Amino acid sequence: MAATPQPNDSADSVFFKLVRVVNLTARPFQQRVGRQHQLTLNEWRAMALLGARPGLTATQLADLTGLDKMAVSRALAGLQRHKRLHRHEDPTDLRRTRLYLSNVGKVLFATVRAQARVREAELFAGVAPDELRQLDAVLDKLIASVAGSADSSD
Repeated sequence: MAATPQPNDSADSVFFKLVRVVNLTARPFQQRVGRQHQLTLNEWRAMALLGARPGLTATQLADLTGLDKMAVSRALAGLQRHKRLHRHEDPTDLRRTRLYLSNVGKVLFATVRAQARVREAELFAGVAPDELRQLDAVLDKLIASVAGSADSSD
């Protein structure tokens, strides 16, 4: 197996570049979307998942977003404060709460998702479709690896 090339400094590392991409996309989100809709990035992350997968639990949201439980709790509290979220007891386990977007939340989700798709198209305009597929596959592997190492350290 070939040795992994070592970056000259941290700014050249793949990890640093991933963090930079997240930061460069998060800042415009807050400036364009967050202020307009009184929506934090973590609230949007929760909404995006609940819009696609209604009925998740807070623990599932934490696992799927990679956020810690406190950040998810704050995001859910913000969504609920703005009447964008409903909580329902899980009929199969009354200790668990299932999360759903309210009608207000669904309307906002549709609006912000449309804006997010436009932004995503802008971000990936210079990337070929086969490169995007490859990036998607590599990110899936990375997520599985990181999630697996987090599970084994718990």
